[in-house]
Amino acid sequence: MRKAGKPGRLRPQAKTLLDSMRHFLTPDVFKQVRNAVPRRKSPRWDVHPLIYVLLVVTWCCGDSLPEKFEAARTFYVVGCPKRKRPGETFAGFEKALAKLPMPVLRALAEAIRGRILVLFGDRLKVNGFIPLGCDGTRQACPRAKELEDRVGTFGKDGSSPMVWNTSIVHLGLGFAWCWRLGRGGKASERSHLVYMLRWLPKLALIVADAGYVGYEVIRALVSANVFFLIRMSSNAKFYTEDRVELDSFREEIVYYWPKTVQDEGKPPIRGRLIRVRSRKRKNDVWLLTNVEDSKQLSVEMASRFYRWRWESEGFFRTYKRTLKKVKLMSRTVRLVHREAEASMIATQLLLSQGALAMPLASYDDGRPVMSSPRKVLLEIRHDISGDRRSKRSFSKRISQARRDRRARLTPKEKRKWPRRKTHKPPHPPIILTLSEQQKAWINNHLEAVCILNC
Repeated sequence: MRKAGKPGRLRPQAKTLLDSMRHFLTPDVFKQVRNAVPRRKSPRWDVHPLIYVLLVVTWCCGDSLPEKFEAARTFYVVGCPKRKRPGETFAGFEKALAKLPMPVLRALAEAIRGRILVLFGDRLKVNGFIPLGCDGTRQACPRAKELEDRVGTFGKDGSSPMVWNTSIVHLGLGFAWCWRLGRGGKASERSHLVYMLRWLPKLALIVADAGYVGYEVIRALVSANVFFLIRMSSNAKFYTEDRVELDSFREEIVYYWPKTVQDEGKPPIRGRLIRVRSRKRKNDVWLLTNVEDSKQLSVEMASRFYRWRWESEGFFRTYKRTLKKVKLMSRTVRLVHREAEASMIATQLLLSQGALAMPLASYDDGRPVMSSPRKVLLEIRHDISGDRRSKRSFSKRISQARRDRRARLTPKEKRKWPRRKTHKPPHPPIILTLSEQQKAWINNHLEAVCILNC
């Protein structure tokens, strides 16, 4: 491993889980949250205990929500003895949670993003970019009639209600940056990505698979001044100014201009098409980016970032398998929305705490030292249960919870599941040469744009 350039500012060691959470849930964060809460007179469940218990419930062990609630409430009462005690029953907690407006949780997520920018700083950047992967997944819900009528089912008759979750994950540190929820059968990953562009930091580089190929999506990324690196398939049609030989193609400036877009009189999107040759497999990877300078984003760097895109799948594995969120447990629409939003915030906090405790170093491939979500979760559960066998502080314990980087000696194989379609890699995009008429149209459009800008 090689050390990073500049060490970060030293922070006080977090002796307990609550101290570690306060790095992110500061008084300023709760001030922003309270501004989104309607004023109430002496509520039984104040915002502070309600949010803490709601987040800790995601980390607790238990087969049911009431069982997890008891452990989370006990942890809060012991850890915050000077604050007003919250309600004692799970039914009262559910009523208070149902009355909590969703803008409160969204304000909490936005405030935590601000804290992540402050705490991590330059650690978010890799080779001058902040690499962010975008992907989506479905979560099942209980077969309650209200959920079946309002959330809807996916696929054939008899399937359970589904919630769609599109998340943007930091590919170097492993935690989610932002997310968007929708109905499992009718949600659109592309529209979710376009909506979340407002939450992205500067120098963000969106890395996505071939499911995000589309003129409107790429146009929105260009208009928002967001860098992108998207895998292309045979659904995409590109034009070059001069004829190119596909056998020797490596990278080239191209114009993305589908036929329907040409008929509507819309301009093409200029970008750089990169071909990453596969040594072990026959299917090469074709990537489109709006970073035209090869020194700023080389072919090797683009290949590395796209390999890191698998971290998005790793995040969903942590969220759905490690934290048992394959199926949500609430039985009403209001509670399902709040459970999904709060569990995503809790997963973000868990992975952020682990990433913050890792040393400021990186491996030879440029990737930072990453934490093990499972090991961090075990240390969190030790503090929740009141286990004090170890005299070390919480920060020191999770600093040792590092991810295993053993080299695989055999290929990774997945089991054949029923009804799962065999994955077929996307075919290469179609590359054509611009005609003289198309070149004249582009030149006239560029001249008109220059006149308007002047």
